[in-house]
Amino acid sequence: MHATSNAVQQPHHFSPAPSYESHARRGARVPVARLVGATKHYGKVLALDSVDLDIHCGEVLAVPGPNGAGKTTALALLMGLRSADRGHAELFGGDPRDASSRRRIGVMLQIGQMPESLTVVEHIRAFSGYYPNPRPLEQTLALAGLADLGSRRYGALSGGQQRRVQFALAICGRPQLLFVDEPTTGLDVTARRDFWNVLRAMAGEGVGIVLTTHYLEEADALAQRIVLLHRGRVLADDTPAGIKARAAGKRIRCKTSLDAIRLRAWPGIDAVDLAHGTTEITTRDGEAVLRRLLLEDPGVAGIEVAPLGLEDAFVELTRDPQS
Repeated sequence: MHATSNAVQQPHHFSPAPSYESHARRGARVPVARLVGATKHYGKVLALDSVDLDIHCGEVLAVPGPNGAGKTTALALLMGLRSADRGHAELFGGDPRDASSRRRIGVMLQIGQMPESLTVVEHIRAFSGYYPNPRPLEQTLALAGLADLGSRRYGALSGGQQRRVQFALAICGRPQLLFVDEPTTGLDVTARRDFWNVLRAMAGEGVGIVLTTHYLEEADALAQRIVLLHRGRVLADDTPAGIKARAAGKRIRCKTSLDAIRLRAWPGIDAVDLAHGTTEITTRDGEAVLRRLLLEDPGVAGIEVAPLGLEDAFVELTRDPQS
């Protein structure tokens, strides 16, 4: 990796790497990477606004969100690809631009181009040469689900298989911190679940993992923590359960003779959707709506009441206050 930013370099004051190592040996819960008051502009666009963020060993941290939320910039600072205008990033207690720190991370980005004529094995062997103690080739192939594809040329692989190769390159150096950007794009359901299992196993061995994804189901399934960035600011930093608890509402599913237009006019109802004969109501006041529903339609049937999910919390937290 090489720095791509031409921004003015700001003076940073980093703790030396041995300080990080000594704390870790004593069992202290020190972050393997962090942002401290990080602010970043691209011209007049404010990409990050005084962001504080930390990542720990053995933790899966999910950073979901749409394009423009600031997550790509946050990762670029942590990986040493860009520098903050104000504040700073730390990697293993040192400067993320330092080669010795960056050899301890693995990165799976959405790569545009890789040499198509090289085989899977040739790609992995070449990349493994950058690290002092890479994984055995067979282990990397197995973890990435490529055991039967080693002799295939990269250009002959499907999109999902190419994503597996990119994952293999990210883990071949035995990283202590792994960044994975939209890792399961192009994978089928079975391959996605297998990938999740590998990430869980790596976290269980103490690897810190930063996951950026548009799939909120993926963030919910994998992460111990979710950091929600929106317009360059941290809106929430909590467990998946804690984030979902912020969506103060319920979802009621039922079969009712009441039409959607009538229901939408009730106070406390945010949305009404119809699908295959079932009415789905999103409400901030589940008990009141349920009582009125039973009163106005005695024949209502198949009632199901459930808390709102991560996607609902995401929508609620990022909603424009004036909308």
